[in-house]
Amino acid sequence: MKYLYEEVAYLKGLAEGLEISKETKEGKIIHKIIDVLENFADSIVELDEEQVELAEYIESIDEDLSDVEDDLYEDEDLDEDCDDLSFIEMECPNCNDLVEIDEELLYDDEVDVVCPNCKAIILSSDNDGDYDCIDCDCRE
Repeated sequence: MKYLYEEVAYLKGLAEGLEISKETKEGKIIHKIIDVLENFADSIVELDEEQVELAEYIESIDEDLSDVEDDLYEDEDLDEDCDDLSFIEMECPNCNDLVEIDEELLYDDEVDVVCPNCKAIILSSDNDGDYDCIDCDCRE
């Protein structure tokens, strides 16, 4: 922005060198125009300095927001992992309570599924995949 001050200074020097009098109509307007240009140059330099400060401030806010987003989305990623689990409801044959069971446990032959209320075994690892057919009282 230094060039603005140089241009205004050049115009002032030119007006003085041409001996443009502040007493004539034309001289008054030329000197007033030069004063207004100097005010414009001052305002533009101030705006430029403020813009640089705002840009730095926005950059720091952007960095802080990025940190917050990282923390927030990291937590969401953990939540999404939990959402991938699917549960089924089964009725305990002993106490008739509905129990939610992780679907993956149904296919694990090494795990007994126990009712959390009465501690009875709902699914046993000893069954070896033999389940009672619900619709027809036969064995599959």
